[in-house]
Amino acid sequence: MPKVVDFQQVSTAGLESSPVPDALAGLRANEARYYFNKYDHAFATSPADEASDVVAYVHRILKEERGIVVSSPPLEATTFEVDRLRMSYVFYESGLSINVMYAVADGGKRAVGFKLSDGMEVPEELAERFTFARQKSKLAGTIRGSYFVIKGQY
Repeated sequence: MPKVVDFQQVSTAGLESSPVPDALAGLRANEARYYFNKYDHAFATSPADEASDVVAYVHRILKEERGIVVSSPPLEATTFEVDRLRMSYVFYESGLSINVMYAVADGGKRAVGFKLSDGMEVPEELAERFTFARQKSKLAGTIRGSYFVIKGQY
């Protein structure tokens, strides 16, 4: 069952098995705050085993677009639509967050974004392929992020 992420009272619920649970919870809360402030959308996540279709969708795009297979187990996932964009998120035990932004209309923006929780190493499957820019967040500390544009149809 989906649970709305509270970005004012940050909780590690669902993320306890991560080696960086506080940073990953902050990263998840940072995303929740963004969608609430920009779109008035309540960001809710489900355990990955209850959202296996979302996890499979994200993994399919990673595999087909760039041959990437994430080694860390997924902990939570969500998918929703805002402003004609279908957004899908997977939060991993390692502290990694992957999102897929896919415009509903043809010719719109389509990309995969990676965010690394504060304190985690760059995953081996991403280290050689991407450079990560840093940004500061009151909720998540230092977030490192990167992305690529989706070329195929999903």
